Amino acid sequence: MVSNVSTLKTGVLNFWEVLAQSIALISPTMTAALIIPLMFSTAGNAGWFAYAAGAVMALFVALNLNQFAKRSATTGSMYNYSVTGLGPTGGALAGWSLIFAYTFIGCAGMTGFTTFAQQLLGFVGLNIPAAPLLAICVFLCWACAYKDIRLSAILTLALEGISVTLILVLIAAALGAKGFAPDTAQLTLSGANISVIALGVIVAIFSQVGFEAATAFGQEAKNPLKTIPRAVIVSLIVTGIFFVIVTYTETMWLANAKPTLDKQTAPLTTLAGMLHMGYFAAPIDFGAMISFFGLALSCMNSGARIMWSMGRHGAMHDVFGSTHETNATPDTAITVMAALEFIIPTCMILGGMAVTDAFNDVGTFGAIGFTVAYVFISLAAPAYLKKLGELKPLDMAISAAAVVLLLGTIVFGFFIPPPAPPVNYFPYIFIAYFLIGLACFMRMKNKPNADTMMMPPAMPPSAVMHEVA
Repeated sequence: MVSNVSTLKTGVLNFWEVLAQSIALISPTMTAALIIPLMFSTAGNAGWFAYAAGAVMALFVALNLNQFAKRSATTGSMYNYSVTGLGPTGGALAGWSLIFAYTFIGCAGMTGFTTFAQQLLGFVGLNIPAAPLLAICVFLCWACAYKDIRLSAILTLALEGISVTLILVLIAAALGAKGFAPDTAQLTLSGANISVIALGVIVAIFSQVGFEAATAFGQEAKNPLKTIPRAVIVSLIVTGIFFVIVTYTETMWLANAKPTLDKQTAPLTTLAGMLHMGYFAAPIDFGAMISFFGLALSCMNSGARIMWSMGRHGAMHDVFGSTHETNATPDTAITVMAALEFIIPTCMILGGMAVTDAFNDVGTFGAIGFTVAYVFISLAAPAYLKKLGELKPLDMAISAAAVVLLLGTIVFGFFIPPPAPPVNYFPYIFIAYFLIGLACFMRMKNKPNADTMMMPPAMPPSAVMHEVA
C-alpha cells in the first residue's frame, strides 16, 4: 500500500551505516577491478597522480557541501542544499543533474555485477547472457531498497568490506614481492602532460563520485549534523588513499604485461596469477560482484531520495513523493530508479555493445552529471553563508577553487582537445537532458500554488547554527 505521508524513518542509521552509503557509492572495488585499466589508457604513468588531484578537488567540493551538512539535515539533502543557496530553479537543475548521475553510476554497478557474475559462472562452465543477470541484480537491489533502508545500509557495508579486504591482501602481496621498490616512471609522471592529467581527473571523478551520498539520508541518520559531515570527509580520505595505492601497484605490475594494463578486463585476477595466487581469482571476482551489487543498490537508494524530495517540493511530479505506508521508503522513486538502471544497460548490450564498453560509457555519463551537480553545490555554499551573514573570504576561496577545478576538468577533458568518439558527444547528450529537465521544471513551476511548494526547505531552528564539534 502507498501513503501520502511525508516522512521516512527517523534516526535509524549510525555513523558506520551512513559511511557505508558513501563508500558503497564510491565503490573502491569498482575502481580496482575495472576503472584502473581505463585510467591507464587515459593517463598512463600519471594515473596515481590524477587520483590524488581528483581527491583534492573532491575535498574542496566536500568542504562546500559540509557548510550545509553541519547546519541542516533533510532527505535528498544535496538537492535541498542547492535550493537553499540558489533558489528553486538552481536547486531543480542540481537535482536533475544528481538523478542523471545516480542513474548512470547505478547502471555501472549493474554492468559491473554482470561482468564478474559471468566470470564466476565461467569457472563452472556456464555461459549466461547479460540480460538475465542484469534482471537478477536489479530485482534484488529493488527488493532491498523497497523493504528497508537499514537492511540496505548493513548489506552494503558488509559487501564492500569483504571485497576491499581481499583486494588489500593482494596489493600488499604485490608490493612486498617488489620489495617496496619505487617505480621511477610513475613517480616522475613519465609521458604525462596537462591534457592527459585533466582527462585522468575525469576518470578519477568517475571513481570518486558518491562521497555526497551520505547527505541524502539526513532524516534517517542518527545525530545527522555530526554523522553526515564526518562520513563525507572520511569516505573521501579513505578511498582517495586506496585509489592512489592500488593504481600505483597495478600500474607497476601490469603496465608492460601481455596484455598491457589498458587492455586488461580483470586486472586483479591477472595480478593474482602473476603472484602465483591463482586461488585468489574466484574470491576476488566474487568480492567484485557483490561490491558492484552494493554500488547499484546505493545509487538506487540515493537517487530515489533525490526524486522523493523533488516530488515533495513540486520540482517533479508529486507521484515521486509517495512513501510506502509500512516500509517508510520512497517506493515509487525506488521503482523508477530500478527500471532506469535495468533498461539503459540492457538496451546498450542488446544493441551490440560489450558489457565492459557499456560500463565505461555509463560511468563517464555519470561522472559528467556529478561534476555539474558539484558545481551547483559549490556555488550554493557562499550564497547560503551570505544569507546567514557568515560568509568569510576563506569560504569564497574554497568555493572559487572548487568551481574553477571542476569547470577546468570539463573543458580540458571534453573540449580541448575533444576526445575520440563517442565520448566527444557525451557532453551534448547531457546538455540535451539538462534542457529537458529545465523545461519540465518550468512547466511544474507554472502550476497553481507552485511558488509555495518550491520555497527552499525550512531549516530547523535548532540546527541552523549547530557546528560539528
